[in-house]
Amino acid sequence: MSGWPRRTTAFVLALVLAAGVSCTSDDALAPSDPAAPVHLGSEDQQSLLLGEVVDGVKSMSLLSCSAQPYVAVAKVVGPGGGTIVVGSHKLVIPAGALSRNTTIRAEQVPSRVNSVRFAPEGLRFAKPAKLTLSYSNCSPLLLKRVVYTDELLRILELIPSADDLRTRSVTGDIRHFSRYAVAW
Repeated sequence: MSGWPRRTTAFVLALVLAAGVSCTSDDALAPSDPAAPVHLGSEDQQSLLLGEVVDGVKSMSLLSCSAQPYVAVAKVVGPGGGTIVVGSHKLVIPAGALSRNTTIRAEQVPSRVNSVRFAPEGLRFAKPAKLTLSYSNCSPLLLKRVVYTDELLRILELIPSADDLRTRSVTGDIRHFSRYAVAW
């Protein structure tokens, strides 16, 4: 009987989360205005999502951080490559990764999770780009990684990453655009 309170608590939390998701309008899932920050709901809803994962990826959780400010930048990057700095994060696109000039939009999303969003969504690179995410405003946990997430911050893919404890940043190679975050 000692497991009963835990199971009940987990069940109640699952019901609350399901009710919150079912009450979300379709407008909340629509693409955002590139100049406006995206809000995931109340801090309680956000904290419930911090450990949520998809497709059996259960060993990672998103790193809890103090909120980062909203920052948006746009830059044209061509076949010669380029670097985009958005807030405390950096994307390095190597020469040959893009076949033509492309306007890249990058957002540092305000949240208790350090995450960035890139557009145009779905853009693919011929060569991997290096994404470096800072975690200087986060809990000092070991073994951090870059993860690919959906807009609800569910982990979709673990990106092979190098954690630099000296600079408090983690770098991974990405091949397409969407949303990325720091996990542990």
